[in-house]
Amino acid sequence: MASILVISQREEDVRLINLSLPAACHAETADDLDRAVEFHRKHLFDLVFLDLNMLKGDLSPKSHSEIIDHFRKLNPLVAIVILSSKETIRETVNLIKAGADDYLIYPVRKEEVRLVIDSLRESVTQNLELDYLRDQFWRSEWLETVQTHTDSMRAVYKKIRAVAPTKATVLLSGETGTGKSLLARILHRHSNRSDEPFISVHCGAIPETLIESELFGHEKGAFTGAVRRKIGKFEMARNGTIFLDEIGTLTSGAQVKLLQVLQDGTFNRVGGDAELQVDVRVIAATNSDLSAMSERGEFRNDLFYRLNVFPIEVTALRERRADIAHFVDQFLKKLNALYGKNIRGVHPTVVKALQSYHWPGNIRELENLMERAYILESTPILTPDNFPSEIISSESTATLPLDANLPLAAARQKATEDFERHYLNELFAVTKGRVNQAAKQAGISTRQLNKLMVKHGIRKETFKN
Repeated sequence: MASILVISQREEDVRLINLSLPAACHAETADDLDRAVEFHRKHLFDLVFLDLNMLKGDLSPKSHSEIIDHFRKLNPLVAIVILSSKETIRETVNLIKAGADDYLIYPVRKEEVRLVIDSLRESVTQNLELDYLRDQFWRSEWLETVQTHTDSMRAVYKKIRAVAPTKATVLLSGETGTGKSLLARILHRHSNRSDEPFISVHCGAIPETLIESELFGHEKGAFTGAVRRKIGKFEMARNGTIFLDEIGTLTSGAQVKLLQVLQDGTFNRVGGDAELQVDVRVIAATNSDLSAMSERGEFRNDLFYRLNVFPIEVTALRERRADIAHFVDQFLKKLNALYGKNIRGVHPTVVKALQSYHWPGNIRELENLMERAYILESTPILTPDNFPSEIISSESTATLPLDANLPLAAARQKATEDFERHYLNELFAVTKGRVNQAAKQAGISTRQLNKLMVKHGIRKETFKN
């Protein structure tokens, strides 16, 4: 329940909800249902407090389901709590029947908010455990890795689940840095060969003169410098899995030998006459268009067909922006375990910037930037100062979107609110969460500043040292 959205125009109750939240929670506030759904589309909140008074128009059972579905279709695991008065309890019950998780009656009380959050957190944990017991396909160490909010990646994991238990050759295609090698390991770990070797070979990193020897081994005296017999990667992977990354860089000679292995499971060491039999599952990966390469004669046509038995296209990071916040959390946990600095979060401006950036280097680029910022950071959260300016500036551009479909007054109001939110985040980052200092620097009273904090769901604790 780390990310919470409060949808209400009742400022005092919004303030009480914010004060009731655990320190680790980050809350945003929306005073309009359409804007709230747009917020959720961009940030995928874990918990939504929804004021019944914000629901306009027909409150039929069908509309109840549609309202819940607005949030659930973006994040199936989101918890929804209805904020209601005693007079509208019947409509509240209908929303519970439609799928909302709980409700609170106005006026809001701190202890009730905390009780609801604790109850929902326990419920989510139990549901995850039940789901795991019902479906034990994914090994526990990979459960967080295969979480996604992107339909194309759900399709990828569905294909992995289908093909993993088989011996079928898999061809992973996609841009550099999209995590193809990680998916290859997931395939192996969920196969019937998981207890056997997993051998990874980056074909593009091996000199052309040595690639055949590296893959298939060589006999003593096969070439100058071959002073003893060498066992190749295919023999090392016997009964297990071999992962051939950047398969499109293979020499023509290596392509011929690989085709032979795929056809009948046999090969010869370089300089050897003995035919060797091997049982190996082949997973290949490429960032090139092998089909086009084969049409141009740059890659063997028959080998392409043998490799392309079960193709899986891996989604680029810019097409799965909804997963970026999850990646940031995962990398932060990994970095804390590696370096021990115990950085507890990431500045909201950074997260928004990362979600706006175009990511030419994909997940690998994100991981590298996170590690660099982590090493440089001297506060308990990762701040914009330690990320490249071209990435942070992408958020600045996205902070004030212009929507020509809106009337001028509505567009002006939205731009003002976006500016206020961005300004407050920067202000509290500079003042490290000190309200008095922030108010003085902004030239407003602390009361005005507190009202703005409640309005935009900003908590000073996020920025404190």
